[in-house]
Amino acid sequence: MVRVLFVCLGNICRSPMAEAIFRDLVKKEQLVDSVQVDSCGTGDWHLGQSPHPGTKEILDQQGISYDGMESRLLTADDFNQFDYLVAMDQNNYNTLIGSNHHEGTAIVKLMEFVEDIEEDDIPDPYYTGDFGQTYRLVSDGCYGLLQFLKEKHHLN
Repeated sequence: MVRVLFVCLGNICRSPMAEAIFRDLVKKEQLVDSVQVDSCGTGDWHLGQSPHPGTKEILDQQGISYDGMESRLLTADDFNQFDYLVAMDQNNYNTLIGSNHHEGTAIVKLMEFVEDIEEDDIPDPYYTGDFGQTYRLVSDGCYGLLQFLKEKHHLN
């Protein structure tokens, strides 16, 4: 079982979008028994809330489920329970790397899995309002990440 945790700031926009998209891809690839997916935030402003209305709207447009998703905070246990902690931007990445809990856990940025793209970070639509751009970047990143995991872990 490969365990993936998407991480952003508040866990209401980018990381739940990534969780929903990745879960959808995993289901379509018939890998639900091989890949576990979750998301969390590094800040506690929105704990227990469902995804942002903008995230819900874009996922609804794409027919991607976000049922049962609630914002939660990154915990020390996450570093032991997940194989990959996937940051949405450099600040999230720095927070994860700065933790003394990350030995043995791969900490990566989602955009590392997208070829030929200028963006290193996924802009936070909570501030930009551009959920369409966020969806495109997250979707591309999730696709690339899944291809990487399939190859590295021999998932079929």
